[in-house]
Amino acid sequence: MKKILPLLVFIIYYPLHSQNNRESFNENGIITGNVIDFKSKKSLSYVNIICKDKTSKIISGGITDQKGIFKIQKLPLDSIYIDIQFMGYKTIKKIIVLSKNLPNFNLKNIYLEEDINLINNVIVDTEVSTYVKKIDRLVVNIGKDLASTGTNSLQMLENIPSVYVDYQSGNISLKGNNNVRVLVDGKPSNLSPSNLLKQIPSSSVKSVELITNPSAKYNPEGMSGIINIILKKNTTIGFNGSVNFGAEHSINTRPSGSFDFNYRVGKINIYGNYGLDLGKFETFTFFNRNDKNLNQDLNFLDNSTNHFAKLGVDYYINDKNTFSFFTIQNIANTDFYVDSRTTLNNNLIFDAENIFYFNTKEITYNLDYKLDLSKEGEYLEFELNYSKSTDPEEDIITENLDTNNQEYNYNNSISDNSSILMANLDYSKPLKNGLLDIGLESRILKTDNSIITNQELNFNSTTIPVGNSELNYNRDIYSAYINVSKEYKKISFQTGLRFEQFNLNGVFSNTEQLDLEPISDKIFSVYPSAFITYDTSEKNQFQWSYSKRVDRPSIDQVTPIQEWNSPLSISVGNRKLVPQFTNSFEFNYRKKIKNGYLSLSTFYRKTDNKIGKIISIDATNTDRQILSYTNYDAAESYGVEFSSRFKPFNWWILRPSANVYFQDNQGFINNNLEVANNTFVTARISNSFRASKKLRFSLSASYRGNNENVISKIDDYFLVNVAARYSLFDGNGAISIRGRDIFDGYKLNFTTTNPFPQTGQFSLEYSAIYIGFSYNFGKGKNRERDRKYREENETEGSMGVF
Repeated sequence: MKKILPLLVFIIYYPLHSQNNRESFNENGIITGNVIDFKSKKSLSYVNIICKDKTSKIISGGITDQKGIFKIQKLPLDSIYIDIQFMGYKTIKKIIVLSKNLPNFNLKNIYLEEDINLINNVIVDTEVSTYVKKIDRLVVNIGKDLASTGTNSLQMLENIPSVYVDYQSGNISLKGNNNVRVLVDGKPSNLSPSNLLKQIPSSSVKSVELITNPSAKYNPEGMSGIINIILKKNTTIGFNGSVNFGAEHSINTRPSGSFDFNYRVGKINIYGNYGLDLGKFETFTFFNRNDKNLNQDLNFLDNSTNHFAKLGVDYYINDKNTFSFFTIQNIANTDFYVDSRTTLNNNLIFDAENIFYFNTKEITYNLDYKLDLSKEGEYLEFELNYSKSTDPEEDIITENLDTNNQEYNYNNSISDNSSILMANLDYSKPLKNGLLDIGLESRILKTDNSIITNQELNFNSTTIPVGNSELNYNRDIYSAYINVSKEYKKISFQTGLRFEQFNLNGVFSNTEQLDLEPISDKIFSVYPSAFITYDTSEKNQFQWSYSKRVDRPSIDQVTPIQEWNSPLSISVGNRKLVPQFTNSFEFNYRKKIKNGYLSLSTFYRKTDNKIGKIISIDATNTDRQILSYTNYDAAESYGVEFSSRFKPFNWWILRPSANVYFQDNQGFINNNLEVANNTFVTARISNSFRASKKLRFSLSASYRGNNENVISKIDDYFLVNVAARYSLFDGNGAISIRGRDIFDGYKLNFTTTNPFPQTGQFSLEYSAIYIGFSYNFGKGKNRERDRKYREENETEGSMGVF
């Protein structure tokens, strides 16, 4: 919202006053300057600069760029009255005189201070989400439209362009690839991305950063890039916050709620977020073998209670020193039930009941100290982050037709403990029309995984049998980076190098298996990145970018311990896997149009040592398949994406998008190399309607085309979602209602050709209706007035905001 209001003021007032109110004398004057936040010493972008004459008529104006710099040309050689305005800050007024002897005037550094009275009278949440394109990322500032599309962050991501969420597998894809790294406030988690995002309420999210080609400053893991979830952290004076609660209903009812607050007094700011959701979620699946009358029916029931909490404090010691600390607590208790029935020629041959009990807990502590070295934005920052997770699991596996067979009747006790220790030292120094960033990073990752089981061993199997085992899996990563950005007229560029030393050490301890050699590796790698942006005009922007990425094998992909997915499916890792490296290229074009924008982007990726699947038939049971992994020589993928946002009318915002991806998939099936060239199409259209000052509606539809790999082909499907939001209590409260997948289209039908010909379907409890209530509390008497002003003046921003 801070970025939108200056645009509104400039766009609304400048055309109305400037064109017909120019003086008749020469207009050769130029004013330049740099706007900086007084407290953080960081440059402020999208600050409004208004130039007036002696009669207070607006004669020109401008907006600061991403570096906080502005340049206003064609000014009359006369006295110029300047207003420097930014939402939430005190307005600065200056008077300068331009003449023939002094036609150019540099205001140099202008420091803006927060206006406490103004901040307290402004609602932080915006009605409509905004999209800000920066040189190396797309920032989605979450408004009430996106926050109300889901009870948790995973559901919210479904409505963001370029992102796809597969509820059946739990995968999150970015630009057609699920090798994406998910961060929260820039920090990694030991939890899987889908489980982590399910615990974070959508109402607690401030923004989402999509970094598809990360710069050298960032961890290079994740082929398709990074999704960074930024949580709300208010710094408003006094006590402020919000509460949200509601329930989603389908086959089962799932209540949820969240609470966000901040309290700032003097030099101390305390803030926090808490979210709770609980309930049952069901999935129904069937597999039908076409070469024989063999059928499987599986029913899954996920009964979970999730808690998410964050508590932090900022201490502003003085103008140069800031100390911050926060902790995040994730707790998830899940009872997972699987009923599996298998028939052969209509005769029941397996009748399994499996129960899995999970008690997951993750604790994160973060300590940050920042030293501002100069008023120009030079600083030194040290950050320490420690995250530890425990995930004990108890399994009860029962086969009702043969209760004495310990291959199918057994108990597992699994312990999975992980920790990440990160230390960062970053230095940033503004340069002339540019910025220098250098830094050091250390990441120490430790995993202890053990299993105790009474499952009977099968020594006739061609794979390593299940048995008691323990794996200690340690990864140490040491990094250094340098990043330089510069601007020259209409061209800006950023280039960097990241140097990483990767050390791996994995040790297996076994009581019932053959001895396994330790896993060890040492790899030194250099990861370059480059960005070039060319603004041909205020309405047209071209950008090219490149980065090198890495995907390292997960612990599940390397451990040679069998995992029984079902009586007819087993997965086992490959301890000889090596990392895959990807060279990623992107080209983007953006055009500002009346009341909106158009965006077209393309990308190309080439991956070496591609990690892919191996599928074989179990020699002890020819109806059972075994899944494992291997490295292939190389694979390529490329795609085209289109997105837009415009307003056909003042009460209607339209966001269409479409994507086409081309992918090479490889896999060994029964010792034969199979290749699938996949063309994958997705499309989405979102509509936001303002029926009145208090009532809003939204309607969205999405299409996901056929998706093919070496194993199977998944049919296309079509979804439609609707929602409404009504404001109450002078804009402080709201009632929301949402219908997800109202035509029940989310059914995944698939056909498998390898290693067995079969058809099947995943039917999820996806179609649902949600009703919720939210309320914002805090100081301020003019909240509704400010909110109305923003609603009535919604418009498109510059090339960076849309």
